[in-house]
Amino acid sequence: MAYIFFYIWVIPNNNIMQRQILFLFLIIFLSPFLNQAQQPKKPNASEIYESIQKLNFLGSVLYIAAHPDDENTRLISYLSNQVKARTGYLAITRGDGGQNLIGPEITELLGVIRTQELLEARKIDGGEQLFTRANDFGFSKHPDETLAIWNKDEVLSDVVLAIRKFQPDIIINRFDHRSPGSTHGHHTSSAILSVEAFDLANNPSVYSQQLKQSEIWQPKRMFFNTSWWFYGSQENFEKADKTNLLSIDTGTYYSLKGLSNPEIAALSRSKHKSQGFGSTGSRGEENEYIELIKGDLPKDKTNIFDGIDTTWNRVKGGNVIGNILSKVEGDFDFTKPSASIPKLVEAYKLIQKLEDSHWKIIKSNQIKDIIAACAGLYLEAVAETNHTTKNSEIAITIEMINRSNANITFNGLILKDSNKKETYKSFPLGNNKRIFLNETIQISNNQEPTTPYWLTSKGTLGMYTVTDSKEIGLPETPIVYEALFKLEIDNTPIEFTKQVVYKSNDPVKGEVYKPFVIIPEVSAKISEKVIIFESDKQKEVAVIVRAGKDNVDGYVSLAYPKNWNVYPEKQSISITHKGEEQTVLFTIIPPKDQNEGIITPMVHVGDNIYTRELIEIDYDHIPYQTVLLPSESKIVRLNIQKNGENIAYIEGAGDVIPESLKQIGYNVVTIAPKDINAETLNRFDAVVIGIRAYNTVEDLKYKQQLLFDFVANGGNMIVQYNTNSRLKVDALAPFDLELSRDRVTDENSEVRFLNPNNPILNYPNKITQKDFEGWTQERGLYFPDKWASEFTPILSMNDKDESPKDGSLLVAKYGKGYYIYTGLSFFREFPEGVSGAYRLFTNMLSIGKNNIKASEKLSD
Repeated sequence: MAYIFFYIWVIPNNNIMQRQILFLFLIIFLSPFLNQAQQPKKPNASEIYESIQKLNFLGSVLYIAAHPDDENTRLISYLSNQVKARTGYLAITRGDGGQNLIGPEITELLGVIRTQELLEARKIDGGEQLFTRANDFGFSKHPDETLAIWNKDEVLSDVVLAIRKFQPDIIINRFDHRSPGSTHGHHTSSAILSVEAFDLANNPSVYSQQLKQSEIWQPKRMFFNTSWWFYGSQENFEKADKTNLLSIDTGTYYSLKGLSNPEIAALSRSKHKSQGFGSTGSRGEENEYIELIKGDLPKDKTNIFDGIDTTWNRVKGGNVIGNILSKVEGDFDFTKPSASIPKLVEAYKLIQKLEDSHWKIIKSNQIKDIIAACAGLYLEAVAETNHTTKNSEIAITIEMINRSNANITFNGLILKDSNKKETYKSFPLGNNKRIFLNETIQISNNQEPTTPYWLTSKGTLGMYTVTDSKEIGLPETPIVYEALFKLEIDNTPIEFTKQVVYKSNDPVKGEVYKPFVIIPEVSAKISEKVIIFESDKQKEVAVIVRAGKDNVDGYVSLAYPKNWNVYPEKQSISITHKGEEQTVLFTIIPPKDQNEGIITPMVHVGDNIYTRELIEIDYDHIPYQTVLLPSESKIVRLNIQKNGENIAYIEGAGDVIPESLKQIGYNVVTIAPKDINAETLNRFDAVVIGIRAYNTVEDLKYKQQLLFDFVANGGNMIVQYNTNSRLKVDALAPFDLELSRDRVTDENSEVRFLNPNNPILNYPNKITQKDFEGWTQERGLYFPDKWASEFTPILSMNDKDESPKDGSLLVAKYGKGYYIYTGLSFFREFPEGVSGAYRLFTNMLSIGKNNIKASEKLSD
């Protein structure tokens, strides 16, 4: 049974009597499907006024760079908030190849996080977000390599499509296309692609298939967002010819916001939390420089849009609209925004008659939002749960309220893609009278689960596969179901579309929004993504099955490689309630010799087999995300020996070292910096420092000498890579050691043994060239380039046409123990089950232990 509850207050002329009338109606809805939820916007009068100013500006800028966090948020915020231009950021990649400072997610899952961080950043600085299909495959030293791995033609077509859809008057590149090899290959490539696309977007014979969903477009100008850094020094920049440069003071103070532009930019940039880009806002003058690359130089160098008509006169029939909206802006009443509604509605009706479909769509959406804000119009559709499955019933609640005296009538509600016919009667939305509509709905049996569209098909090293061309460039999976509110405002029909969301109350956080998503009826996972067998002894592997609906019965089997055995053949499951999990155990019996392969849990329910894992990403700074990926784990029969038993691990920016070492039989204990003392350290054979710990953990500054003393007393200390900026410690090592930006990005590059007799290459595992096969993404990064004579370099390697890099693995005897510094990317190799990486790391832990009895195992 579905109900509508609303109240109408009838006040007679004599003001003596009030009566309350309760109406009851029955309506049925179809459920919506969405990819993201966010708290609804509730703009104040100042924000409404700024929106009206933007409504009166018909100009656009597209900023282009390679990764999330490459964008200049100061310039994006300035163009959006000061100039009032429609401003977009085209990120060529989603940042999948970076490091994650907030959690364990890397590669595809990190790309999902960084996508959402970009969207949150744009909500703050006022920009819009676009992407291509390019995958961030890791650091690249030259654009030739980048564009070969990316598939240049496909990425170029995506940039052309972005220009044709966004129709920017001005393009600004973050990087210089004229300096290949001087910076990250992705960076230079983004500028090269942009420059080429500038000339191609207006050619109908180029990527002509795009013209079914876009139209040709020619931007007026292209700039390069330069700075003194690109000139090598401030002094060089001061001497440079600035004829083609524009200087923009982005230090503007916005009195309506109470913030400076750099303060807003800092808030935006601080959303890049996974990359550690928290930023402190500044105040005062702050100049940005842009160099003309294509098009005509503005005569007025203080106006980036000089010579470009950014008024309503640029569109046929826009003059009248501009006159009306200029009056709305001039007469705006901050104490009574609803007074602007009649004129706004008048302008809205004229916008619907525009022949220019591009500006018609953009300005229709803008002015509808402004009308709703002026009326204090609140429209919301809330599901009873944040997730359900296909072919299920679920209740949603619709809330509507008009918090003004505006004449607004409700004429109906449609859930898009619903087969349900409307059953509504019109009724007025009275001032400040809440109306609720409750409904039970049916999810289609054909509804696909919610997951990022670019991850649904297998891609390549450099490219994601997107099967639907209409999705190319979109930041998120398109919404399938939406609630469409049919209203009449000042006797003019206006429709408003809202996502369906899930809303709950958290005792600490208060009102919390989550997306309403579709999940599989059943999903399965193996907790360990890599399972190492250091001998031919069998292991038990747990498969966790999660029900997406009530009453799931079936069985689980495993797909596994030849030469391996699994017992039993299948395990029954029976789960009563949605959201519950059941764990079943399988015994994996490895072969005698070194071997590896993939196991996949297969959940059989009725006639269906489910083989995907449901991954939930839940951080406070981005919306909750669900990702479906193939459920599989790598199994590795590894010929490996080890010495030493007890390992202390100190967390850095996040890796899987503890879990990986436990797989091969080490007893690993994670210790907090505050617990580091001589007595505690004495219990361990070795200490491993997590990646970038010296960049991120302030307390290690005060514990470093204790760690050095541990080495002097006979322990081993392994320090993984750090960057040479923002170091928290005064000394990385007990001897002089200087970090550089040296790195080897070719994971197949030759590895040469500088000291083949060193114990690290011989004990307890004989390291050979075979141990460097199958590495992923890179050899290593941020190698030291200067070190004291006490250090012995073990390996030499380099990328093509570069000098040898000998600092990837350094070992020094210090007192009775050994200090080891390594920039090798174990944090990438361990999750991929690279056998040689495990064998080499074990040797590092074991050095000096061949004649020392391992300490007793720590108690559980």
